Amino acid sequence: MMAIHNSSFIIHNSPCCLTIAGSDSGGNAGVQADLRAFHAYSLHGCTVFAALTAQNPHEVSAIHPVPADFVKAQLDAVLGVYDIRALKTGMLADPAAIEVIADAIGPHSEIAKVIDPVMIATSGARLISEVAMDAVKARLLPLATLMTPNLTEAEALCGRGVDESARSGDASRARDLAKELFDTYGCAVLVKGGHGAGSSAVDVLYDGHDVSEFSMPWVANPVSTHGTGCSLAAALAAELALGRGISAAVAGAKAYVHDAIAGSYLVGPDCGVLGFAPRG
Repeated sequence: MMAIHNSSFIIHNSPCCLTIAGSDSGGNAGVQADLRAFHAYSLHGCTVFAALTAQNPHEVSAIHPVPADFVKAQLDAVLGVYDIRALKTGMLADPAAIEVIADAIGPHSEIAKVIDPVMIATSGARLISEVAMDAVKARLLPLATLMTPNLTEAEALCGRGVDESARSGDASRARDLAKELFDTYGCAVLVKGGHGAGSSAVDVLYDGHDVSEFSMPWVANPVSTHGTGCSLAAALAAELALGRGISAAVAGAKAYVHDAIAGSYLVGPDCGVLGFAPRG
């Protein structure tokens, strides 16, 4: 952290994080969840909006993609101006915007990049087009410091069908997928198991050397879990921005999400939001 001296006080240059994702009008997921996570780590958050959504915890009723040239303008406005140490991406559905994002962030080797390949829901439903999926695979994943697919996405990225044994708590499949994805894209891989059927949420990390499992007990009867995937990726970016290694970052980010779920609360009839979980 660089200090700028003034005649009466010292101003510290604090690291920043960047989110490249969609807006959630309900404030639960997307850019809003990312900024909440950055703030929990006492980090300034910069934003690049890739889409606007009309949504609440129950449905997404409309999506308005942001034109690729405006995505580029946002990137040009913040990159190289703010001291961005890490970034994360969320769901990116426009292939043209994906190309613009890859061109902009690729040259910035000083920025840790958490790529959340939001492609397929754990139910198996495709969230973005085949063309957009191909663009993410070809342009973004090779730039990643860490990718964070769920089990279904990891299967798809490896060209496999869904293996139900992995969903039932068998982490061996997740380990194999993480290693295969590392070999393909050359980045650390965290295969998320947060929707498994076991007694705890088990994620599997492969960093090219070691396989690690991170287990966290389920929160009983949470008020909300909406935005947990976004929050995890943002917390990972925050941890990396603070100089933590990937394994320590995963442990810290999982603890952040667990605490946010445990502290979730109602903000309307049958409408909850993750709690604010400041990190010490």
